[in-house]
Amino acid sequence: MRIAERSLSLLPRTAGAQFEANATARRRRWTRSRQKDGITIYYKDWGKGQPIVFSHGWPLSADDWDAQMLFFLHHGYRVIAHDRRGHERSTQTGDGHDMDHYADDLAALMAHLNLKDVIHVGHSTGGGEVMHYLARHGERGVAKAALISAVPPLMVKTAANPLGLPKSAFDDLQAQLAANRSQFYRDVPAGPFYGYNRPGAKASEAFIQNWWRQA
Repeated sequence: MRIAERSLSLLPRTAGAQFEANATARRRRWTRSRQKDGITIYYKDWGKGQPIVFSHGWPLSADDWDAQMLFFLHHGYRVIAHDRRGHERSTQTGDGHDMDHYADDLAALMAHLNLKDVIHVGHSTGGGEVMHYLARHGERGVAKAALISAVPPLMVKTAANPLGLPKSAFDDLQAQLAANRSQFYRDVPAGPFYGYNRPGAKASEAFIQNWWRQA
């Protein structure tokens, strides 16, 4: 079994194409006409068979899907996961952090790999990304979609969205990030993300550290 880790570069049309590879990783420069901001999208592509494409939640990476990828890999599927723009090994850009760009990046990856009969799995922000991809680019080539605790189209509480969270909740998260980013990324997995803040829950330090590492 060979496991490859690859990255997809999204560059302006004038950039041309270049190829560079070694025994364990492959990086490609690739052109997409609608891509104007030139970024690199890192992805993992393991195995053969019907493809399952995993879209991760904020602020994680493709690595958060490793356990699921290995499970389905050993059950005959081809498994693919990418780092969203601005996350982990993809370009650390401050621009394009909206669902239109996320969906377009996912569509570019699907086209680059020429995937058919795809099962999409998205968690949290990744769930919103998958839904926006389907709405923006259509269902062609898609077999199924699984959404896990996906973000809704609108999370903030408004008159039209009375079940949303008050803006103060998001302001508080931003304040915590600004005050101590590292501590915030430790507190989230140590508390609500894995449910370790519930009575009787037994926390896994390895899980917490793996989450913190990705963030």
